[in-house]
Amino acid sequence: MSTQFKEELAKELGFYDVVQKEGWGGIRAKDAGNMVKRAVELASEQLMKNNRNS
Repeated sequence: MSTQFKEELAKELGFYDVVQKEGWGGIRAKDAGNMVKRAVELASEQLMKNNRNS
């Protein structure tokens, strides 16, 4: 995952302020899990979209 993508997810999920203050090590495990979950959701949506366009 690129840093830019992780930052976008953190903003979307509401903990980017923690990342800015403490770095990635400062986020809660729950937030990290939610970030991965959202990234998987987005990837899945993209795959379905690509399959429809094939």
